[in-house]
Amino acid sequence: MHRIAIRYRRRRRRRSGFLQTSTDRMLTRIKSIYLYIKQKGTVTTNELVEEFGITQRTVQRDLNVLEYNNLVTSSARGKWKATSKKTKVS
Repeated sequence: MHRIAIRYRRRRRRRSGFLQTSTDRMLTRIKSIYLYIKQKGTVTTNELVEEFGITQRTVQRDLNVLEYNNLVTSSARGKWKATSKKTKVS
């Protein structure tokens, strides 16, 4: 089983009395997108934009991370589905 592994320089932001790195927020969002795609089967980029309330560019960046890790694939322009690769999401 593979985990999503990304290296970024961590920057801390103070928000509502607690610290959460931008990398942690990004990884949480990417995991949520991956689980959503696995649950739905095939989704469009616009569907992800509406569901998660983020920009199309952010969705595309997150999908690129998932595609790089062979977790999703694009069968047609703007349509994405999860691969059969076994993963452990923690």
